[in-house]
Amino acid sequence: MSDTYPSLGHDQIDTDGKPLVPSDVAEAIRTLIRWSGDDPDREGLVDTPRRVARAWKEYCAGYADDPARHLERVFEEVGGYDEIVLLKDIPFQSHCEHHMAPIIGKAHIAYLPRDHVVGISKLARVLHGFARRLQVQERLTAEVADCIWDNLKPLGVAVVIEASHACMTARGVRTPGVTMVTSRMMGVFRDDDRSRKEVLALMGARA
Repeated sequence: MSDTYPSLGHDQIDTDGKPLVPSDVAEAIRTLIRWSGDDPDREGLVDTPRRVARAWKEYCAGYADDPARHLERVFEEVGGYDEIVLLKDIPFQSHCEHHMAPIIGKAHIAYLPRDHVVGISKLARVLHGFARRLQVQERLTAEVADCIWDNLKPLGVAVVIEASHACMTARGVRTPGVTMVTSRMMGVFRDDDRSRKEVLALMGARA
């Protein structure tokens, strides 16, 4: 994806020693503060536009990442292991593309190896690569599963994501404590009922 503002990299530094924030980005945030009813020139808000801009560049760092690259290095010496590999309760943060409000949750990622495995930290890196973008949970779930399926070519992939959405808990219907659950099953976890129940049981999810 093209980046209209590559200047937020470390090659251009602002007077405070931090990455430069384009003036139109800062002004857009000042406009939002003013439209919300506050004064962007008061002491507590003077530096807020630059802080917010840098925070959003961090929130959306996934646009500069190719999650598939984390799956390039695999290991074939696994001692004949041919059972489910599961990384569960992976915490993540994302932002809803509709209201740009936080999505906070956890993911369970499993696959059934064919003839090789990948370092377990790489599964979390794939998740974060997609989560650190403007998202909807359904697409996030599918992207993580598809990436693992396409690059590791396992016998099966299962991804379950549980998350709370601030666009629902902090505004609109304002219903805190609600968790949304999405899943994507591929290969044997989709086609074989017994395998699907096994992986969901390991995840602690319902079959």
